[in-house]
Amino acid sequence: QLQLVESGGGLAQPGGSLRLSCTASEFSMDYYAIGWFRQAPGKEREAVSCISSSGGSTAYADSVKGRFTIARDHAKHTVYLQMNSLKPEDTAVYYCAAVPGICSYGGSWYAVETYDYWGQGTQVTVSS
Repeated sequence: QLQLVESGGGLAQPGGSLRLSCTASEFSMDYYAIGWFRQAPGKEREAVSCISSSGGSTAYADSVKGRFTIARDHAKHTVYLQMNSLKPEDTAVYYCAAVPGICSYGGSWYAVETYDYWGQGTQVTVSS
């Protein structure tokens, strides 16, 4: 059982930045692709980004391309989501999720049902 923990959420002003982290207590996290999703109140959970286990393949939702960057540090068993040029519509609870190997293993990278393990989420609020 892979237990994922998100951190780094908080309050940011429009145009500001935040960096989210996703970690796990098990080194086996390194064998999983990690996706980031978000869910705003009253809306469905939507995919934001994904990175393969090797770090060599990434994917982004159109709404965050050019603003968000996903990366992973195998030495620290951590996946990061750097969020720049934040907008009020980025406000949501952000979740990381894991699937073996590649982001599209067993389905589309942007589909919730593709992922086997989920964290508890971290709140991101963008407001002036």
